[in-house]
Amino acid sequence: MFEDVLAARAAEIQAFMDDAMAGLADQPVCHAMRYAVSGGKRLRGFLVIEGAALHGVSPGQSVIAAGAIEALHAFSLVHDDLPCMDDDDLRRGQPTVHVKWDDATAVLAGDALHTLAFEWLARPDLHPDPAVRIDLVASLAAATGAAGMVLGQAQDIAAETAPAPLTLDEITALQANKTGALIRWSAEAGARLGQADTGPLGRYATAIGLAFQIADDILDVEGDAATAGKRLQKDAEAGKATFVSLLGLDGAKARARDLVAEAEAALDPYGAAAERLREAARFVISRQM
Repeated sequence: MFEDVLAARAAEIQAFMDDAMAGLADQPVCHAMRYAVSGGKRLRGFLVIEGAALHGVSPGQSVIAAGAIEALHAFSLVHDDLPCMDDDDLRRGQPTVHVKWDDATAVLAGDALHTLAFEWLARPDLHPDPAVRIDLVASLAAATGAAGMVLGQAQDIAAETAPAPLTLDEITALQANKTGALIRWSAEAGARLGQADTGPLGRYATAIGLAFQIADDILDVEGDAATAGKRLQKDAEAGKATFVSLLGLDGAKARARDLVAEAEAALDPYGAAAERLREAARFVISRQM
């Protein structure tokens, strides 16, 4: 089953991160860092490893980049959960970092995870060519910053006080930044490691990134909070536009299915070798958390 493969990859990524973080100081901020990277589906890391395998890159190399994107993703969640941002007290079924420790520790743990991601991408054992490592660093920085994830987060915050709900085009652009940018980097990282064309995996990632967010909006309406591990229906309570509010529940599900079909078609150049990535696309809209 695909979930078993995903779980196996998650365990490999966790083992790498545990080993790489073993030498951190015995301090609250370091304990908070380890806490923040524990658990989760590791979908972004999975995309890195599977994309790299398509280009002949060994798992011993790609797991480093997979750990980097998971550390950076964890940073984004720690900061997004803060009271000044999305103000969540539950993540992956556990207290958020600022609840378990305090706001200052959460800020610092997030900062440290952010920089740790780039430290790992600079490791010589990731790739012998420094130009490849720099390409990964530069592309992740672009995906994370004011032209990517951070821009999307800022757009999301601005939407909370906008005079009118966002349009479908506006929310699509917002989510392409907030969620899609890191998913796209994850899928393209394997091609970058293999010094190959990122086009097919980029098109695949663009489609599943949007499908991922639509699935999140659907789960926010239909999901179970205990299974999801976080509070649901916050957007509806705040009157924010979502894909469900704009397309309707059935329309949102249909759009998600269409995007999965687009993602699968983008993988045609790889043939049967990309079947696990096709399964990942289908998983994105069938998951319960």
